[in-house]
Amino acid sequence: MKRFTKFLLYIILIIVSTQTFAQINTPAASPSTTLTQSLGLTKITIDYSRPSVKGRKIFGDLVPYGKIWRTGANKITSIKFDDDVLVNGAAMKAGSYGLYTIPGKNEWTIIFNRDDKQWGSYGYDINKDVIRFNVQPMQPQEFAEKMTIDFVEFTPTTAFLSIKWESTEVRFKIEQKVEEKILAEITEKTSKADVTTDTYFSAADYYYQKGIKLDQALEWANKVLEKDKEYWTYQLVARIAAKQNNCAVAIPNAEKSMELAKKAGDDAYIKLNQAVLSQCKKGY
Repeated sequence: MKRFTKFLLYIILIIVSTQTFAQINTPAASPSTTLTQSLGLTKITIDYSRPSVKGRKIFGDLVPYGKIWRTGANKITSIKFDDDVLVNGAAMKAGSYGLYTIPGKNEWTIIFNRDDKQWGSYGYDINKDVIRFNVQPMQPQEFAEKMTIDFVEFTPTTAFLSIKWESTEVRFKIEQKVEEKILAEITEKTSKADVTTDTYFSAADYYYQKGIKLDQALEWANKVLEKDKEYWTYQLVARIAAKQNNCAVAIPNAEKSMELAKKAGDDAYIKLNQAVLSQCKKGY
């Protein structure tokens, strides 16, 4: 009985030791990263793992030319769009996609695939491809020890997705067409019985920025000014009128805005008013 008890304790010790060893945590060789970026009226989320060079030759060796690549390490890199977008000019529905690539010395193939759950590229299925297109690789400004995915070359509705590792970088454009959606929202919200001055202000400023329906924009701006006589509301009327070459309206509103902006010490609005007055041949 003693022998059996000792043997049992020995087995338990081995099991406990094995479980303890299995629970040891060490830093990941290719740490996972989540990148979230707002673009236009949508949000883009990218999940990927970041391998390191570690003195190795990467493209054309560790990552062979002409073969499908997971675009990172571990699980396939995934990219999620909260709304419909354009990728390299092609329409992409809202959803999550696997981002595969085929690196080449002079050309890369970028692939968006419906399967975003693969571990690596072992189960890649070409029949699940949504789009694929080619881009030219370039040399980044700095050597990239860790693979990096980032957004560059921003406008309010466009950006380029950059994939960079070692001495190679590729980029492609992502865009969201928002004007139709914004115009529809303006029509809806300005038609409501309980429309606010904030809505009128935003709608008037958007029309001003786009240079469309300026008569309507000025009407809304005057409705804002009737309720809120602030330097920013006078300035809204002034800049819309100036864009219409209606200096008889633009000048007095710019002058009133200038007076109030100087009292408030708002240099940005002082400059905006200077621009209006200069445009109307009455420089300060």
